Amino acid sequence: MNNFWLRKRVFVTGHTGFKGSWLVLLLHRMGARVCGYALPAGNRSLYLQAGISELLEREWLEDLRDGDALELALRESQPDIVFHLAARALVRESYDQPIETFDTNVLGSARLLQALRFSSSVKACVMVTSDKVYENREWSHPYRECDPLGGRDPYSASKAAMEQVVAAMRQSYFSMPDVCGIATARAGNVIGGGDWAKDRLLPDIVESLASDEPLLLRHPEAVRPWQHVLESLAGYLRLARCLAEQPGDYREAWNFGPWMHQRISVGEVLARGRHYWAGAEPDIRAAANDGKAEHQELNLDISKSVARLGWRPRLDFDEALAWTLSWYHLYYHGGGGYALRAHCLEQIEDYLAMSGTDA
Repeated sequence: MNNFWLRKRVFVTGHTGFKGSWLVLLLHRMGARVCGYALPAGNRSLYLQAGISELLEREWLEDLRDGDALELALRESQPDIVFHLAARALVRESYDQPIETFDTNVLGSARLLQALRFSSSVKACVMVTSDKVYENREWSHPYRECDPLGGRDPYSASKAAMEQVVAAMRQSYFSMPDVCGIATARAGNVIGGGDWAKDRLLPDIVESLASDEPLLLRHPEAVRPWQHVLESLAGYLRLARCLAEQPGDYREAWNFGPWMHQRISVGEVLARGRHYWAGAEPDIRAAANDGKAEHQELNLDISKSVARLGWRPRLDFDEALAWTLSWYHLYYHGGGGYALRAHCLEQIEDYLAMSGTDA
């Protein structure tokens, strides 16, 4: 089978994060030569636990807001493909740090696009935003890429603004047939082993069980487009390949999420998870209302990505949940760094075999 990614030079921003670490593992498995640019990882991170730095040709532990450092890294790495994942990615944290959120997510992304203007090597760039870019009207039907953008909290607004920045820069500097193809990717709520972010449901559940501390649940009725991290990453890879091969046909926004019948509430995640934690029961308590509003209903229409990119979800929710919790089970039962990396790679192999593609 032809492998598009073999020996491709790939530059990943945010490679020390949860999703970025999985992307490095996936790209390395595909034979790509990967460089990374991100802030240093926290002490507890998949990046450190799985030894991600060993898989990189080079990395820059720098701030996205440092335009000079970013331009230098692109010039020295000479990538073919860029994946932009670096961001302040937590809704609730954005209420406490709104300026840092806007500065990183909006101006940091603009600085990357500015640096790409002067790169002669980059053929495609996937700018990762969020499913939360839409003006959320609490609809039960899914949002399409043509629906209005908006944001009631700093994080959502920053990602919607990032979409506008990408659209303006693309129209101004990246619209000619022979220049870099740039698109945005809007993914749903990803789950997977190695996510330690605060205020995310699966990490909070396993932490509660491991520490025998109460699980503070905010909105059990909230519905989200849950998907395994490999589902969205496979979409990003497919989009990047299409951009590199036919940039003029794919320079737009794309949704990546589960099928609509897989939409699950927070409470249902808990109910289905009980099967996997061997009789243990988290002590669930209602979290105090701190005034940080969150949406109750959020669903994505993925029909465009399915029809035009040839991408589609492979895992149902129960499979994604089982894959995720198996990683945490290994972690809490003595799995060291190489065992954790090996477990990730086993899941990658299973996913690639399931999809029957080189992504």
